[in-house]
Amino acid sequence: MKVSISNLIKQFGDKTAVNINEFCIESGDMLGLVGNNGAGKTTLFRLILDLLKADNGFVTISQDETTINPALSEDWKPFTGAYIDEGFLIDFLTPEEYFQFIGKVNGMNKEQVEERLKPFEQFMEGEVLGQKKLIRNLSAGNKQKVGIISTLINHPKLVILDEPFNFLDPTSQNILKHMLKEYNQNTGATVLISSHNLSHTVDICSRIALLEHGVIIRDLQNENGCAKKELEDYFEQDINANTMS
Repeated sequence: MKVSISNLIKQFGDKTAVNINEFCIESGDMLGLVGNNGAGKTTLFRLILDLLKADNGFVTISQDETTINPALSEDWKPFTGAYIDEGFLIDFLTPEEYFQFIGKVNGMNKEQVEERLKPFEQFMEGEVLGQKKLIRNLSAGNKQKVGIISTLINHPKLVILDEPFNFLDPTSQNILKHMLKEYNQNTGATVLISSHNLSHTVDICSRIALLEHGVIIRDLQNENGCAKKELEDYFEQDINANTMS
């Protein structure tokens, strides 16, 4: 899936949250979106997903010969998976019920959903399924896992995850890194993540976009982690020693 941004502007009062002239995310890219708090990362994702109405400009999503404007059509939804925050969850369901709901919406039966969940067993660490808990009663980390798994369970061709490493313990973060990288490589899906964890972003993303005050100021290729030095200079920190606050 290819995502194209053209003359995209979003303002909240006097503040311009996003101001991107032209930017293209190619099919199969694994793009990391980084920037300090308030840079516009989440707003940009919400604009791509048509959760916010742009003040100007538009986003298009292209597959093969078909180009879709999410603001004008819902044809992009079947091949898109996204998790921004726990507001995406139906928290009065158990994880099992929620996964079955997601599966049913996407044309899967109970057995197919259960089969799709098997690759996530290590990630769930025995703490998500079979707990007899509603999602609202799970820990923040396990809610995060439910959101990420529900994003990937339908094998989407476009994946959007906002701060996916938040609330996860170090072991789960490492599992997620490998999981996302393998998903991108094995499926050819376009994967967009935002993260304050620069180390994880450099480890898994082939391309990194740096946002400042809603503007993409740098578009870095990251083959073999080559963007690390430029990001360290920009954020004035050793990426391996610390992460952005």
